[in-house]
Amino acid sequence: QVELEESGGGLVQAGDSLMLSCAASRDTVSRYSVGWFRQAPGKVREFVASISPRSDSVFYSDSVEGRFTVSRDNGENSVYLQMDSLIPEDTAVYYCAARMPPNTTYDHWGQGTQVTVSS
Repeated sequence: QVELEESGGGLVQAGDSLMLSCAASRDTVSRYSVGWFRQAPGKVREFVASISPRSDSVFYSDSVEGRFTVSRDNGENSVYLQMDSLIPEDTAVYYCAARMPPNTTYDHWGQGTQVTVSS
C-alpha cells in the first residue's frame, strides 16, 4: 500500500508563497486520487484540494480557490500544493491523503507538515 510523506511547510509572512510536496512510496501514486487537507488548532480537519490520477479533475475549497494550485508529477511519484497569497487563516497542519478510485474514502494519510503564516 502507498505511503505518503509531506514536506515543505514552514513559517512565512502574509502574502508569501510556499509549495508543499507529497512524496509517495511503496506504490505508484498514479493509481490514486490525492487530496490535501488541513487542520488548524482547535478546528476539525478540512478539505483543501484534490487531483485525480491523470490530473483531469481538480477541486478546491472556496477558501483557497484562486490562491492554491494542486499538481502532480507521476514520474516523480509526487503531488504538490502551491500556496500563494498566504493569509494567517491558512495556518494549519497540512496533510496529503490518497484514495484509489472508485473508492471514495481517503484511506492513506501522511503525517502532516506545519504551515504558519504570520501577519
